Amino acid sequence: MSLLGISKLPTAENSAIQLHPRDNVAIARVPLSVGAALNIGGENLRTRAAIPAGHKVAIKPVATGETLLRYGQIIGRASRPIEPGDHVHTHNVAYEELSFNYEFPTGDIPLPVAPAAVPTFMGYAREDGRAGTRNYIAVVAASNCAAHTAEWIASSYDKASLPSGVDGVVAFPHGDGCGQSPGPDLAQLRRTLGGVLDHPNVSAAVILGLGCEVNQIDHYLGKGGPRTDRLVGMTLQNSGGTRATVDAARRSIDGMIERAAAEKRVALPASKISVGLNCGGSDSFSGITANPALGVCCDLLAQAGATFVLAETTEIFGAEHLLVRRARNRAVAEKLLSFVDGYKKYLARFEGSFDDNPSPGNKEGGLTNILEKSLGAVAKAGTTPLNDAIDYAERVSTSGFVFMNTPGHDPVSLTGLGAGGVNLIAFTTGRGSAIGFPTIPVLKIATNSVMYHRMKDNMDVNAGRIAEGEATVAEVGHEIFDALLRAASGERTASERLGHQEFVPWRIGPVM
Repeated sequence: MSLLGISKLPTAENSAIQLHPRDNVAIARVPLSVGAALNIGGENLRTRAAIPAGHKVAIKPVATGETLLRYGQIIGRASRPIEPGDHVHTHNVAYEELSFNYEFPTGDIPLPVAPAAVPTFMGYAREDGRAGTRNYIAVVAASNCAAHTAEWIASSYDKASLPSGVDGVVAFPHGDGCGQSPGPDLAQLRRTLGGVLDHPNVSAAVILGLGCEVNQIDHYLGKGGPRTDRLVGMTLQNSGGTRATVDAARRSIDGMIERAAAEKRVALPASKISVGLNCGGSDSFSGITANPALGVCCDLLAQAGATFVLAETTEIFGAEHLLVRRARNRAVAEKLLSFVDGYKKYLARFEGSFDDNPSPGNKEGGLTNILEKSLGAVAKAGTTPLNDAIDYAERVSTSGFVFMNTPGHDPVSLTGLGAGGVNLIAFTTGRGSAIGFPTIPVLKIATNSVMYHRMKDNMDVNAGRIAEGEATVAEVGHEIFDALLRAASGERTASERLGHQEFVPWRIGPVM
């Protein structure tokens, strides 16, 4: 049924939502007791079990082995007979990996050209043509051995005492960089750290090492390193130890702060916005409210010539065929599928599968398996062509819709997006999330009103109003777009106000 015009008061007609005419399940909009009357598509039925809000109720008989459909797509097979009114979840749905006959594009859609007239925001114009939405000094640890000192340096600055226009001195500690095998794993760490050092939201930075680690700071300071005129490198071993290094770093950072304070926000076109898309603590409402609304916002971003980056390879599995159809050419489609295939082999090395992804909280929120989760997750990216597919932490250089190969684990995914250069992040959540990023505003979009009010300090937008009939998907999509423009201009998001600064690089290789 349509979400338009739903009364908040539950009735037989609005207590469950059929998302597509082909679907043989509906989603409980509110908790349903045993025997609750439902009218779906003109058919009357009664629940045969208690159905929690967000969970699925069968609206047609499904024999053992027959497919279950949500969004008009397969989400699994019945592991036993299912009758109308039954609760449909892990106890009676069997998961299987699907095989698709991919509909590859036959032509080549031209890359979009930014329109002449677009909305504007107040941001920082950087020398390389990118735009900053914040103005930070970053202290990045080259290895775990320098992580404590990096945090000490950053914490020695009181944010309230910094001059206007300087958002803070922030640390990037992590547990990698030494005891690490040279090769793809080290290269990915260097790409990640290089991306946060050379980020449009960072005015200047310090790269800090111990001195003898695998990940030497010379990699960042040599020819071709990131913004060498705004980057200082030092090691604890050459600077006299922890306390002496803190003092030396502060002498360099004091000059960086003076330079950053002289940088002012100016009016910039919305085409300079680059938004990372992520979901965490998802529930069944994610694919009904927040994710489709964010998709509307992304269509608006595309119209403005901006960029948005869908991540989480583990959460497109089972829906990748929908993205292949949208690829601007076959090469982009095949690159996307190569990431899915590569991730499948990566998981197999550890005897895992894509269906390990739905967490206990996801399942409690009504998501039965990864197929169902992915079909709702890809709605975040709207309807425009997929223009590029890039690896973890690679620089985002194409406008419009881009896909990045990342894990679904929220802090690792956000780290890849941040290293790729996004200057904003839009994050949908149904169970509740309290994650942020050191230098990037993270806008939290709640999928349901119950969680929104329970965790109001952590949330920015309540998309749960859609399921209650108080707003449409399009209205909330425009609301998210406006909130991103305000955040780009300096308005603090909830995660920023609470001081969340999570940073976790993706470690893929062995420990030596």
